[in-house]
Amino acid sequence: MAHSVRSRRAAGRALVPFDETIGNLLLRYARLVVARGYIHNSLGNIAIRAPHPAFPDGVVYAKHAEVSLEEMTLDNVVITDIPEGRLLHGTVPTSVGHQLNREILRLRPDINAVIHAHHDETIAFFASGAFKEIKVLSLEFPYVMAKPPHLVPSHIDVERDVGPIKEFIQHTNSVLMENHGVTTLGRTLSEAYHRLNTLTSEVRRNILAERLAALKGSEVHYLSQQAVDWMYQHADQVIYPSRGTKDRR
Repeated sequence: MAHSVRSRRAAGRALVPFDETIGNLLLRYARLVVARGYIHNSLGNIAIRAPHPAFPDGVVYAKHAEVSLEEMTLDNVVITDIPEGRLLHGTVPTSVGHQLNREILRLRPDINAVIHAHHDETIAFFASGAFKEIKVLSLEFPYVMAKPPHLVPSHIDVERDVGPIKEFIQHTNSVLMENHGVTTLGRTLSEAYHRLNTLTSEVRRNILAERLAALKGSEVHYLSQQAVDWMYQHADQVIYPSRGTKDRR
């Protein structure tokens, strides 16, 4: 390499220091998301909030536009503020989808990481017209997700117009966009990643259970809404028992 990573960064915009630990964390989870088959092109992103004394909402580390999570290196990580998306480190802007990430982080101070991906089975599941919700089959789904997913109709583009987000984001940790993709939220990047995996697994289970039931002429045994609501309420006590009841959503 003709220039070091640090020398190339120094030539670009750098209004705040770049924390390579956070940058490498983003790269690590980018590789995990790619390995799961969630990434097909330059769309899809990961956003991580980091505290900063000059920015009350913190700052956001994310991938810039025009490169995929699969191809990116540390040089492709930029930093923006949260209210306006102003570049604080780097020279290439983020994609339009970063508006959704920033608005989620602005409205949910308890959330520090957002993952957006275009998951094949989820898009197909809703595009089929046969299903309007993900019904719960597994015990793990409500425990890991901690709140029910929110489905945004296809005629609403919450990436370009984030206004509708404020109406529902406090009541969910996952946003499903018809014909588009999946966004999961977490207090940590690990939590957002686990929720992405859990949600996509439940979609595949729904598809498989419905196919098998249709084949056999039986009825799918979904969990009752009462049981699911109870598990959402007690999620932390099961998944993160060390938190006890201190960190209730």
